[in-house]
Amino acid sequence: MMHQEILNVGVFQFDLAWENPQANRAKIDEWIHKTNKTADVIFLPEMFTTGFSMKVAELAEPMDGETIRWMKTFCAEHQLALCGSLIIKEDGRYFNRLLFVEPSGEIRFYNKRHLFSMGNEDRYFEKGMERLVVEYKGWRICPLICYDLRFPVWARNRNEYDILVYSANWPQARAEVWNILLKARAIENQSYVVGANRVGVDGNTISYSGNSQLIDPKGHLLAEVGDHHKGIVLAGFSYSELTKFRTAFPVLNDADQFNM
Repeated sequence: MMHQEILNVGVFQFDLAWENPQANRAKIDEWIHKTNKTADVIFLPEMFTTGFSMKVAELAEPMDGETIRWMKTFCAEHQLALCGSLIIKEDGRYFNRLLFVEPSGEIRFYNKRHLFSMGNEDRYFEKGMERLVVEYKGWRICPLICYDLRFPVWARNRNEYDILVYSANWPQARAEVWNILLKARAIENQSYVVGANRVGVDGNTISYSGNSQLIDPKGHLLAEVGDHHKGIVLAGFSYSELTKFRTAFPVLNDADQFNM
């Protein structure tokens, strides 16, 4: 596949309406009209329809449910890809599932590998077993979810991807960790990194400062939405710049081959 030289990447950082999918979908519909340039792909926070709720039986949707139908319509109408996680029920089990939906309607998904046991996530959700790499417009995208950020072996790049994504509900109390680890993942994997987080206070009174950001393979911040701000962040990722850097400084050739 031919590589699109500049991939225009966006993140929507907003205050998720607690356990209210309809309100959150409506907010995204509203915000898409605020973007000041065309995006190729938009990334959303973790559990973007509900917030980080454990009411799985009440809130879970099937793979042919309302939110996925809405995502397909959204992507077709705006001719972009949309990526974020929500609560999915499949075969009697619940997943924190990240969906990558293309304008064609094609869907790829990743089930969260590292479940946040301190928030009882492991009691309600099934653990994912496989990593996903999506090829879109010639770019290879590896989307992960929130707590996965703390486990670098899971994100290890064996020249498999060009963009690493973290869709998150990352609390304000650990914002410094978020900022440091996103840059570390970019540097160690020679990859662009997307951090898509939320703001506001959720139904469990946990506060989120956001700090959504787009980072280049050298760990430089390209764009961000600052502390506690609602907003849209957009940046263009350059395929030629990525290739040039990897060729001049081929760190990945010397990486350890871990077995996951």
